[in-house]
This record gives sequence, C-alpha cells and structure tokens, in this order.
Amino acid sequence: MRQGKLTNQQLDSLILSKFAHTRKEVVCSPHVGVDCAAVDLGGRIAVLSTDPITSADNNLGSLTVHVSCNDAAAAGAEPVGLLVTLLIPPSGTEEEVGRVADELAEAARLANIEIIGGHTEVTAAVTRMVTCATVIAKAGKNGIIAPNGMKDGDYIVMTKAGGIEGTAVIASDFADRLGFTDAELTEARGFMSMVSVVKEGLFGADNGATAMHDITEGGVYGAAWEMAEASGCGIEIWPHKVPFHPLTLKVCDKCGLDKFRLLSSGSMLIACPDGEAMVKGLEEIGVPAAVIGRAGGSGVRTDRGEEILPPEADELYRMF
Repeated sequence: MRQGKLTNQQLDSLILSKFAHTRKEVVCSPHVGVDCAAVDLGGRIAVLSTDPITSADNNLGSLTVHVSCNDAAAAGAEPVGLLVTLLIPPSGTEEEVGRVADELAEAARLANIEIIGGHTEVTAAVTRMVTCATVIAKAGKNGIIAPNGMKDGDYIVMTKAGGIEGTAVIASDFADRLGFTDAELTEARGFMSMVSVVKEGLFGADNGATAMHDITEGGVYGAAWEMAEASGCGIEIWPHKVPFHPLTLKVCDKCGLDKFRLLSSGSMLIACPDGEAMVKGLEEIGVPAAVIGRAGGSGVRTDRGEEILPPEADELYRMF
C-alpha cells in the first residue's frame, strides 16, 4: 500500500462502514471528512481526536501537541489534556527521547494544555520515533461546530497560508535538496511556530462559523474536498486567492511539489455567511486570512471549472 492516509474510499469501505452508532451519548461519530468525536457527558460536550506523527524527524514533540489540538479547534472546542504514546526504535537514544519530551512540555505550555498520560515503548516495529496522541477538549457554550454545517452560499475563509508545516518539515529534514541560504532555511524552519490553529478555531466558533476544517495531509485542496464531503455541499475554490509564502512557493518549485496538496497544519478553512467580516475579525486578533471560495452546488472545483479530486498521499511523501 502507498504511504500516507488510506484513500477516503478505503477508509470508508475497509473501516468506517463496519462501526455502528450504538450510544446516545455519542453526538458525532466517525465519517469521511470528520476529524473529531463528540460525547455528551451530561450537559457538557467532550471533544476527542487522535493523530499520529509519522512524517517528521525534527520537531516531533511540538507537532504532536499542535496537530492534535488543531482537530479539536476545528470543532470550536478548547483543548484541555493530551494522552501521548511514544514508540522508540531500538536505535533511539536517551538524548533523543529527552528532546521529544522537552518539546512536548514546551508546546503544551504554549498551548495551555496538560500532558495527562500516555505510554512509551522501545520497539523494532518502528524505524524512527513515532507519536500518537489523543486530545480531550471541551466544547464552548454553544456546543460544537458540526462538520456538516456548511450551507450553500457560505464563503470559505482560509487562515495564514498553505504549506506551512510541509515547508518547515522539508527545510528541517531535506535542507540539502533546496539550495537555500542559511537565512532562508532559518526562516522556513521557523514556520513550525505557526502550526497551531486553536486561536482561529475558537474565534470562528464564537463568530459565525458554520463549519471548520484544519488543513493537514492533502493540503488546501484535500481539506476543501473533505469539508465538502462532510457537509454534502459543493465548494468552488478560487486558486488565485489562496495565500502562500514565497518560501513555500520556492520549496515546491525546487522539489516539484503541488503547493495546493502540501501538508498545511497551521492553516484552517472556515465556512461562514460573511467572509469579509470573518477575515476582518481574524486579522484584528493577529491571524492573517483571506476569502478563497464559496460553497454551493455539488462537487469541488476551481473557478475555472477544474475538478478537485479526493486527497491521496500528501506531496510531502514524495520527498522520502
């Protein structure tokens, strides 16, 4: 099988279709395009999500915290605690394990979240360190932002820029392929400080978002397709409006990668009735944003009529 996520067809036919919804407390259960579960614990909704980090050698601890928290933020929920499993190859060192723990601790401090448990194990089942984390979050006073809430006519707002995490990972792990100056490498690696979307997720939930999706594997186009699939509503994307940092464009050009399908943790899609008001509000709290499309019709396409296909392996995996 190819590296990366299963295709959405594989995910549904091999796994999700076999799980039954049996508990009334479960208010959001697994579907394609849905990244969080939600459970009603007697008047207060707990939001849960789990994610592995398998595509980065550097910044493993930081990515573990932020990527996990981002899924909860896409439901408009505030992350509270994190359970972390750390799998260590036999070639791993105590120094490397300590470094990951330091990164986890610092990222948790910055995210105002507590590491509440987990598991560590040395195993030949992995060839490099791998984490898998489960976040526990609490929904806001208005409940969760359901993934199926997008409606015809909603505008699609995108925060920050595409390819943030992919650029940082490539600059950290594949610097020898880029031909960048030291200053460019330092700046690109610094993108890792922007991978959290908790701030915009909580803002969006309080200010009219009908649906949200953090942009991860599959990039901007992959997230748009999954958002449309979850809502049962089409999306038209305006590619010329999608923001990218010049260094991301340079990375994609050097490595022959599709910028629209590159790993983009740090950016979020927000569907809302008033795109310009959402952009203005986000910019007032220090989060750059742009309107990049509009919901309507069926399928996912560009404004030039090009069909956007379901996400496959992220462009980052072409580097390995």
